[in-house]
Amino acid sequence: MKRIVVLIAAISVCVALGGGGLGFVTHVQADTVNLTYSIFFPPTHSQGKAGQAWAEEVEKRTNGKVKITVFPGGTLTPADQCYDGVVKGISDIGMSCFAYTRGRFPVMEAVDLPLGYPNGQVATHVANDFYTALLPKELEDVKVLYLHAHGPGLLHTKKPVKVLEDLKGMKIRSTGLSGKITEALGGVPVAMPQGSTYEALQKGVVEGTFSPVEVLKGWRQAEVIKSTTDCYKVGYTTAMFVVMNMTKWNSLPEDVQSVIAEVSNEWIGVHGKAWDESDSEGYKYTQSLGNEIISLSDEEQKRWVEAVEPIINGYVATTNEKGLPGDEAVAKVKELIETYSQTYKR
Repeated sequence: MKRIVVLIAAISVCVALGGGGLGFVTHVQADTVNLTYSIFFPPTHSQGKAGQAWAEEVEKRTNGKVKITVFPGGTLTPADQCYDGVVKGISDIGMSCFAYTRGRFPVMEAVDLPLGYPNGQVATHVANDFYTALLPKELEDVKVLYLHAHGPGLLHTKKPVKVLEDLKGMKIRSTGLSGKITEALGGVPVAMPQGSTYEALQKGVVEGTFSPVEVLKGWRQAEVIKSTTDCYKVGYTTAMFVVMNMTKWNSLPEDVQSVIAEVSNEWIGVHGKAWDESDSEGYKYTQSLGNEIISLSDEEQKRWVEAVEPIINGYVATTNEKGLPGDEAVAKVKELIETYSQTYKR
């Protein structure tokens, strides 16, 4: 009898607090917003760490109201399926590269063109401001939280390349856009992922690679090259997205949306800084191995810029033909590079 009385009393308390015993438990659980976050970078990469830190900061500023489970290394959705994974709700949030689904984001592709990025901070801020200025319809099916982009893709080779003629006929590891750059400069593009590049350079399958400097340490490629040609005037980047499923975003309380937006805005600089720090480590590492950094003269830089001009013109023409703002896109990227280069100098 006593047990029945105690049970009735307990149920009465639950009813008073939450509208019924089961209802109270449901109410408590519903207060926590659980999100999944798919990141293609491995957990040890500086950008993977930055993504994890973003998630932790959101949790902290919401006082635990938001819980984010991070799946690094493409373990939830592969890099080239990350965006679709967010759209379909496989993950709530995703980070990957626009270039992995080339052709799907024609306006955003302007950011990746070889327009002379000096560093990762500039590239990252350009990517975000470009998106805000043009608001491409190709991204309307997700909530864009923020973007980031690596420092200039440069030429790393087994033998020195000091002028365009030195590059003629050389087999260079390059994919997508960097493959077009290699071809425009007189080299022979050989497509392969970063994970295969070390062995390919070591065995002579390729004679060089187009990549940001961070790969020299991060992927240990400084061990199998001899020089880096600082051709930053044709430096390209790779823009990367951090996006959220639109339905999930719209379901969030306004206070949670505000926190996520605030942290995301701050993390633009976090990622830009991380890219530049990784490049700096790459430079230090390759020089510690006795490798050469070749600085092109202004006259030679101009020759390289002229060589890749058809790539930019081709992008403009193709994009305009689709009824999209190709001219405006390239003009905006150039304007933003010039503006941010005054703040974030090489």
